[in-house]
Amino acid sequence: METQNAFDISGKAAIVTGAALGIGFGIAKRFVESGADVLLADVNEVALKKAVGKLKGPGRAQTIVLDVASDEGWEKAVQACVEHFGKLDILVNNAGIYPQTPMLKMDPALFDRVYRINLRGTAFLSKAAALRMIQQGKGGRIINISSVDSVHPSMVGLAAYDASKGGVLSFTKNFALEMAPHGVLVNAIAPGGVATEGASRPLEGSGMTEAQMKAMMEGYIQNKIPLHRMGVPDDIAKAAVFLASSAADYMTGATIVVDGGMLLA
Repeated sequence: METQNAFDISGKAAIVTGAALGIGFGIAKRFVESGADVLLADVNEVALKKAVGKLKGPGRAQTIVLDVASDEGWEKAVQACVEHFGKLDILVNNAGIYPQTPMLKMDPALFDRVYRINLRGTAFLSKAAALRMIQQGKGGRIINISSVDSVHPSMVGLAAYDASKGGVLSFTKNFALEMAPHGVLVNAIAPGGVATEGASRPLEGSGMTEAQMKAMMEGYIQNKIPLHRMGVPDDIAKAAVFLASSAADYMTGATIVVDGGMLLA
């Protein structure tokens, strides 16, 4: 296989959740530029409309307003992708939230909300997509965006987030076993610190000002990231293209860490 063809995803049809901003938009952008057709799914309709207008490339782009925590949304998203593009080849489960609240102050409703979006939404949208991929009979790719926090906590206050992302990591491995006989490869990407719209604002529930958040992040970059920079969405997007392509044909149940060396520190 020629090297340039190994990473080819042109003509593939994908769903990317949380695609209006940040990592999700970065992945959608790379996919469209690489010739894949992408259904951008997000709960933020206004941001979604702005995002699709920024995409340029040989691939096509459509949008759907989707709350991954809603039981009604999973099959709706899969069906929308099939209606727009005739098939579904790739699912990227990126949608997630990360409110910062110490466990001793955690409200059960907030804990449940984190789990419904980060883990339950990932699991059941994966189920809906996998059923479609099995029906098509040509395999497929499911890529879950986990976190370095799934294996090592980064700070106090992310207990619910860390637990949910640890669940995503374990779900990825187990679902990979289940889907292997059908040729559906299930892998994860574990980002470290990534500069996004959300990361630049104080974490929900943290009580920090923007200045305090900026100072904390500067110290974090210098002391905790060996490459001395935050990641950018495209760092994660390029890993997603790899996992979506035939270059990753012999990978399933794996997690690619993209963290600038953060776990080393």
